[in-house]
Amino acid sequence: MLQPPYKGTLSRCVLEIRVHCLKLRSPHIHIHTHTHTRRVAAAMNSMNVEEKLLFWVGALTVASLVVWVLYKLLSGFRIWVLGNGKLIYPTLGKWAVVTGATDGIGKAYAEELARRGFALMLISRSQDKLDDVARSLKEQYNVETGTIAVDFGRSDIYEKIEAGLAGLEIGILVNNVGVSYNYPEYYLNIPDLDNFITNMVNVNITSVCQMTRLVLPRMNERSKGVVLNISSASGMYPLALLTVYSSTKAFVDFFSRGLHEEYRRRGIIIQSVLPFFVVTKMTRIKKPTLDKPTPERYVLAELATVGLQSQTNGYFPHAVMGWLTTKLVPIDLVIFFGARMNRLQRTGYLNRRKMRELKNGDALKNGDALKND
Repeated sequence: MLQPPYKGTLSRCVLEIRVHCLKLRSPHIHIHTHTHTRRVAAAMNSMNVEEKLLFWVGALTVASLVVWVLYKLLSGFRIWVLGNGKLIYPTLGKWAVVTGATDGIGKAYAEELARRGFALMLISRSQDKLDDVARSLKEQYNVETGTIAVDFGRSDIYEKIEAGLAGLEIGILVNNVGVSYNYPEYYLNIPDLDNFITNMVNVNITSVCQMTRLVLPRMNERSKGVVLNISSASGMYPLALLTVYSSTKAFVDFFSRGLHEEYRRRGIIIQSVLPFFVVTKMTRIKKPTLDKPTPERYVLAELATVGLQSQTNGYFPHAVMGWLTTKLVPIDLVIFFGARMNRLQRTGYLNRRKMRELKNGDALKNGDALKND
């Protein structure tokens, strides 16, 4: 039997024999300690300065991309899933003011804000429609309401509006009133072009500036308040055959974002809202789909983005469409396909109008023939 002094020698002999056998089986196997660290160090030592620079640039680029993707995912989850909590409530101020409040998106804003407890000041052109909406809000939500009937196509209405808003603690203003084309048309072919321009500028641009002028000072004094300016996805890029409308909505977007930067440190939120198609009388869309929501569905989603986005498409499918058309697709292609779509709509509208005129003409002729008989 071997004595203890020989045990170590025998163990080392056995180990060397095993290592030698392993090398014979596979010359690529190396037994050493700290394998990974040594390999990295050896690789780095073998690199020249240019290779090391490229390595770190690539590593930083990949790390930055990963961080950016994670940030976007978390931001999207925050905006479209969690929302802004209880930001849009009467703690901002007792009253909400909504222009263009008798139809479509404006009416949906009035109803949702009333549901949240705001008193509503409704401003639109038709007193009868204003009375109907005000009565409905009182009965359904038991809130205080007021109405101001004015035509935003005129420029001499703002003294009347100022008097109607006097003394109100206004927490939120929704500049929703707007007007578009009857159908897509080339600029010089627009009927009554002079008045068309004046009316569209007054309704889509002047109203936003003037209503903000009337409401913002008291929000500034209280250091809180929200102004929602309803622009349009048409204002995100030039839209041929709707050129004047598209341009006015681009103004609303720029005005809102610039003003937000001026007053956000005062605790005031001014948001540019750019919806794509929504089921309204203006769009003439009657059936809601995933990308064409009802006004109620759109408004509920949009209000959750207030305070989280200064510029928003307001509704997740619209946000995806906005990203595709502004970030992924070249702007020239967007303009081209937008013009093509509007030309097709123009042709369809004019053909339908011609058919109606022919039918009406035949009806008149038949009527005259019956009279003669």
